[in-house]
Amino acid sequence: MKHLKPRHLAHLVLMPLALLFVAPLVWMVLTAFMPDADINSYPPKLWPEHPTLAGFERILTEDDYPRWLANTVIVAVAAVLGHVVLCSLAGYGFARLRFRGRGVAFAALMATIMVPTQVLMIPTFLLFKNLGLIDTLGAAIVPWLASAFGVFLMRQFFLSLPRELEEAATIDGCGRVGVFVRVVLPLARPALATLVVFTLLGSWNDLIWPLIAISSEENYTLQLGLATFAGARHTEWSALMAGNVVAVLPLVAAFVLAQRHFVATMSFSGLKG
Repeated sequence: MKHLKPRHLAHLVLMPLALLFVAPLVWMVLTAFMPDADINSYPPKLWPEHPTLAGFERILTEDDYPRWLANTVIVAVAAVLGHVVLCSLAGYGFARLRFRGRGVAFAALMATIMVPTQVLMIPTFLLFKNLGLIDTLGAAIVPWLASAFGVFLMRQFFLSLPRELEEAATIDGCGRVGVFVRVVLPLARPALATLVVFTLLGSWNDLIWPLIAISSEENYTLQLGLATFAGARHTEWSALMAGNVVAVLPLVAAFVLAQRHFVATMSFSGLKG
């Protein structure tokens, strides 16, 4: 043990912890391929002796799952596009533009992060009711168009970029918008990728607000639909697990594709410990 480097010792601790966190995911995937008889057997089976796709066929053909999945994709795409556009613009404004009250405005924006979401539920519901958005898909989309954390993340990254690059582009004839689009945004790909993943995770897994704002089944998002699915069909575990597997796959794929950008973003944005 004395010849092991600290990095290797850390791996010895992290590997069992990683297996502990992966175990429920593996169990969910295996259960999705089991018939209900094997799932309900005692003692429980750890491996599907008779693999079946009945659970996947049931959720994709017999239930409202495809509609819920489509609604969630719409909400997630709108949330990602809103965050990329609005948070990058606001972050760049706070990082580069000088205007009266900039510090106060940014401090007020950051203060909203400390406000519990539960405190905002009733005022937001009343506001959306007056706007006619309750029980529509728009009720799930609008709260995810921007966030204070997204603005903070982009601002911190923009502050790390050297001003000389923007000044050189300005000398070449680029305006403020041209500098932002042609110079700043291409350099901000790591931060944008991180913002996309965080936004996708949050909007895809959101349950509390849709549970309050949406009551029509045709407007359910995936997580809300799965919650009612579990309550109405609590014995059909294979279908429920299959639905969760399909719901998790896009998130896993997004994380795998963007994970290499996380370290770069945290290193250059001043967020690392």
